[in-house]
Amino acid sequence: ALTEPAAEGVNVWELAVKGGWIMLVLALLSVVGVYIFVERFTTLRKAMKLNPLFLERVRDNIKDNDVKSAMNYCHNEDTPMARVIERGLKNLNLSASAIRESIDNRANMEVAALEKGLPILSTIAAVAPMIGFLGTVTGMVQAFWQMANAGNNIDVSLLSGGIYEAMVTTVGGLIVGIVAIFAYNFLVIRVDKVQNDLENGIISFMEIVHEKKENI
Repeated sequence: ALTEPAAEGVNVWELAVKGGWIMLVLALLSVVGVYIFVERFTTLRKAMKLNPLFLERVRDNIKDNDVKSAMNYCHNEDTPMARVIERGLKNLNLSASAIRESIDNRANMEVAALEKGLPILSTIAAVAPMIGFLGTVTGMVQAFWQMANAGNNIDVSLLSGGIYEAMVTTVGGLIVGIVAIFAYNFLVIRVDKVQNDLENGIISFMEIVHEKKENI
């Protein structure tokens, strides 16, 4: 009985190598994207850890006219919320509107710091598929150029081989882009969560400020 030849498996590494320099660019973008994601994820995880008794402790210190202890407590907490409240405590002798303006400015700075690197991740998500498509186009041009120079000795396998090698860069670009956009949105959701927590904390702190000034 005739036996069919075993189908040759696809070697992912060999395909990636055949993708040429475009694959090196995509690999570099993926490394940058992974670094940004891990670094931002670690930072945001720390920023999202909230002490449920934090504002109560600050309120008690203010009622006891012990603002210095409240500031030291905020300094030791070392979270975006604590740094925002610490700014308000430093300006506690100002009017309520001036205090609100100062802590809003600090909150904006904290959010901006948390968003560091996210534009780069968003750019990777948008650019990677385009770079992959560029590799495919240049690969196709090269394949047809080889066929044009082959004259009458046209080999279909020459064209098909060049095409599938060129398509590798599109696949690579799409993979990098899809992963990057998911990572970007994942981090944006967490930044929004920290921002909402800051807004709620600011509102609670301003209530403490108004109570303090009414009792003066």
